[in-house]
Amino acid sequence: MNAEVLLDDAGREVLLTGNEAVARGALEAGVNYAASYPGSPTAEILEALAQAQKLYPDRLYTEWSVNEKVAMEGAAAASFAGLRSLTIMKCDGLNVAFDFLTSLGLSGTRGGMVIAVGDDPSAHSSAKEEDSRYLGRLAHLAIWEPADSQQAKEMVKAAFDLSEQMGQPVMLRLTTRVCHAATNATLGPLPKGPAPQAIIAPTDKFITWIEGHKAQEERLLGAVQVANRSNFNRYLGPDQPEILVVACGPSFHYAHEAVEELRAKAEDWGLGSLNGIGILQLATAWPLPEELLLGYLKSARQVIVLEEIEPFVEDYLLGLVARNSSTLGQTVVYGKHSGHVASSNGIGLGELNPELVYRAIAKAIAPGALAPVASTATPSSKPSEAGEQPSFPGRDLAFCAGCPHRASFWALRSALELDGRRGIILGDIGCYSLAKGRTGFNAFQTMHAMGSGAGIASGLGQLWRFGFSQPVVAVVGDSTFYHAVVPALINGRYTQSNFLCIILDNQTTAMTGHQPHPGTGGGAAGDPLPPVPMEQIISGLGLPFTILDPFDIPKATAGIYAALQQPGVQILILRQTCALIATKREIRPEVYVDPDLCRGYNCSCFNFCSRVFACPGNIWDDQRGVASIDQSVCNRCGVCISLCPAGAIKTRTEEDVSHEQLAS
Repeated sequence: MNAEVLLDDAGREVLLTGNEAVARGALEAGVNYAASYPGSPTAEILEALAQAQKLYPDRLYTEWSVNEKVAMEGAAAASFAGLRSLTIMKCDGLNVAFDFLTSLGLSGTRGGMVIAVGDDPSAHSSAKEEDSRYLGRLAHLAIWEPADSQQAKEMVKAAFDLSEQMGQPVMLRLTTRVCHAATNATLGPLPKGPAPQAIIAPTDKFITWIEGHKAQEERLLGAVQVANRSNFNRYLGPDQPEILVVACGPSFHYAHEAVEELRAKAEDWGLGSLNGIGILQLATAWPLPEELLLGYLKSARQVIVLEEIEPFVEDYLLGLVARNSSTLGQTVVYGKHSGHVASSNGIGLGELNPELVYRAIAKAIAPGALAPVASTATPSSKPSEAGEQPSFPGRDLAFCAGCPHRASFWALRSALELDGRRGIILGDIGCYSLAKGRTGFNAFQTMHAMGSGAGIASGLGQLWRFGFSQPVVAVVGDSTFYHAVVPALINGRYTQSNFLCIILDNQTTAMTGHQPHPGTGGGAAGDPLPPVPMEQIISGLGLPFTILDPFDIPKATAGIYAALQQPGVQILILRQTCALIATKREIRPEVYVDPDLCRGYNCSCFNFCSRVFACPGNIWDDQRGVASIDQSVCNRCGVCISLCPAGAIKTRTEEDVSHEQLAS
């Protein structure tokens, strides 16, 4: 974490990512309670606040909660008691918490409560892309979206104020580029003195009931007036623009660059000066600042809407134009519906960037001036101005070298082959979701949301009465087990379903940066906490379980095979520390290939270690025609040693090194 997030040096300008800026803004606003479940692109916000807790233990509590709903419920509790609270999650997590959120908006809150939600346009680190603004709108929340770090920091502070003014949470929508890009931000003062006393008076009531709906609508009308006056809605251009660009989030900066570039080329295209273009950053995404927008729409005959993922603002803007057509006259709105605004993945999808925004504006004001952009499925590929696509070699998404998940899926595949009944493997969300591809031997036949694999397994396990005879295996991670798997196991045991649940326990929440979970025995700020062992939970459910080491592939395979033969719900824990943590804890012997033993192209395995097992540490030496180990990435797990039919892969002990030195 950037230590400047915590500097008590008001007025100093520092470089912060959007996530760090949100954390800093919350600190400057006097946040007292912050809770989250780790998810990209917003995982670093709570990590920064957890470091702040170490400095201000009497003012701030932070928590990695068991899931997003519990995180939001805890933050709401702090708000009920008059404290300022922040809860952070990615868009998928908002789905988990949504039932409570819709009730919370009706019951209202007391202390300022901000919900920071990270959307991942183009799904850089997610299974899917989802636009959380629709859920915020459905929950009747005010939704704000910053364009850079400075604005994110200030917006969090203002969101706490608005939350207390409205008596309900305010949602901050963050997108990947804002979360991870670093821009300058000026530090404000940190609050001094003791934290406010948390208290809920006998007259305080926070109850969900139908009368709250009317109050919600009235509160939103107040939010409209705040939005109309908000300085976060920045405008660049003439007072009466002929063309209005409405830009959300980072698209505001992309549009500024694009318009400047287009003005430089306008004369060559016969477009005049283009001084009639205005750019409005729409930071208050919901409710819309209608008075502000109508002020610019009176003169603008063309409107271009720039936003990431879905045409959320575009739809409501079209409605606003239609409702005011008698006074506005004919106004053309360009965006995702018209096809003018398209991401690298296509129209109505994904993330924008400066090049795509340049093309969108140019296409609207100067049709035919640019060559068409070819659609590409590679989000990171950036088209040149001439429409040419750079060519990059393809690369599989893969487990890390030495990742225990690779060994687990190999053992699982082997056991199912031995079983011979065409067993199916149900996946889940986490590092192990990569098992849907080659690195996990294309294992998964389903993959949806956290905990869904076990729930689907519970259903499939009831289909024996309809002739379904295939073994069913749900694969979940250790953090996912605590997050969402336990209810499915209860359901499976109670209904006497038949399936095997394999828990890949790498003793951390690896995918998002090794955050703790209830089984690890540590808090968000590194403080020791008594763990809640999964074995005790499973025993409490009355389910049988076995613990095995996936690196011992023969025993792991035999254990999985044996569990497949048993009726009812079976639990198998494959426990081995995440490779990235294990290499820091212990020094393992070097793994190498003895070239004198490797049979090379003459071996019946046909380069199994690099071709099939495909650990990044296993490579093929074309010049010598033998297998080799890439020592720069090998984490020395030693699993490939047990898989080599020629016994050519070995560990090099200190004694071996001494002998080699003497021999040389």
